Amino acid sequence: MIVRSFKDIEGTDRHVKAKSGTWESKRIVLAKEKVGFSLHETVLYAGTETSMWYANHIEAVLCVEGEAELTNDETGETHWIEPGTMYLLDGHERHTMRPKTDFRCVCVFNPPVTGREDHDENGVYPLLTEEA
Repeated sequence: MIVRSFKDIEGTDRHVKAKSGTWESKRIVLAKEKVGFSLHETVLYAGTETSMWYANHIEAVLCVEGEAELTNDETGETHWIEPGTMYLLDGHERHTMRPKTDFRCVCVFNPPVTGREDHDENGVYPLLTEEA
């Protein structure tokens, strides 16, 4: 059994701050736990814009605080995301988040991330693996 808090993660290598300066993520479950998914709390900062494309992962996102506009960059369709709203990137959709307020969400990734990922120039997380 693993018991871990977000407070335990602050200031460790599991607390990742994006090079872009638009978000930070506390990665509470990672690939090295070998459970088939990773679990994160992510905050996207108010007034920023982050374009992403999880070409190598499926991501589910549950908003727990704040508000943001989500745009499907492939279709132009927009959605207003607020607490209690979930979105699932089951088709590897390119998307952009524009938080109106600081936007806190809980994210699940499959395959799990290692904790070292950050978006590349295309908004993609590379598919990194853990040594066996």
